Amino acid sequence: MSGHSKWAKLKHTKGKTDTQKSKLFSKLVKIIGGELKKAKGDKTAPGVRQAVEKAKAANMPANNIERALSKSDGKELEQVVYEAYGPGGCALIIEGYTDSRNRTSQELKHLLSLHGGSIATPGAALWAFQKNAAGNLEPLSAIELSDEDSQKMADLSDALEEHDDVSEVYSNAA
Repeated sequence: MSGHSKWAKLKHTKGKTDTQKSKLFSKLVKIIGGELKKAKGDKTAPGVRQAVEKAKAANMPANNIERALSKSDGKELEQVVYEAYGPGGCALIIEGYTDSRNRTSQELKHLLSLHGGSIATPGAALWAFQKNAAGNLEPLSAIELSDEDSQKMADLSDALEEHDDVSEVYSNAA
């Protein structure tokens, strides 16, 4: 029985978890870099501290966090916010950090079209949300989705979360 050793099973499991951690850590480095840029290099700014706390909560090693704080590579990251409509007409707010607005916009349009959604004009979906005390968006009212639309929305959320440039996705779907 070749390929059925304990090490082979461990190797595949560890490879999968390492890949997931790597994607998460790279997203967190982008978030820290974007917040640092917004704070003009001030490491004690609230947004930077919140990003660092998020990285610590994800068990990101301290030396990786320090490297992200001191990193000054040539890439200029900017924060982007896209408004969209998902399956069943639910409103979506997609936040992220990117080095190419045009590339990210086209990739998100493609992802949305694959899962029954579309990009909306600025202000078209933001009315359905309000900021809470922590600064996060929360829906003013929830929209009930059919079983089919609910499954499409779950698939869309997964696809958006896996995208490298997306940091947060808010939806008013129930």
